[in-house]
Amino acid sequence: MSTLPPCPKCNSEFTYEDGQQLVCPECAHEWSATAAADAGEGDKVIKDAVGNVLQDGDSVSVIKDLKVKGTSLVVKVGTKVKNIRLCDGDHDIDCKIDGIGPMKLKSEFVKKV
Repeated sequence: MSTLPPCPKCNSEFTYEDGQQLVCPECAHEWSATAAADAGEGDKVIKDAVGNVLQDGDSVSVIKDLKVKGTSLVVKVGTKVKNIRLCDGDHDIDCKIDGIGPMKLKSEFVKKV
């Protein structure tokens, strides 16, 4: 079994080596094998929809209407969320939204204020 890291772009596990590069056959993304080894040592960097790095305590605004699963509530575009906390997982922002309560958001649907 291969010990190569998954593709950083699409998370495909079918990566292969091509000289000094690692290649993903599913999305055709190529990256350096030495950069992949260095990236595994650091902390995970979470970025918003436009590429700004997010940190604990930041304020963000929602860039898309988001339906709240299990209810008829909607988080509207432009809703400001203060004092976010970053966490691991698919939904990487833990926060409390006024009028809705505590919930988790994906960083791809927010913009740093």
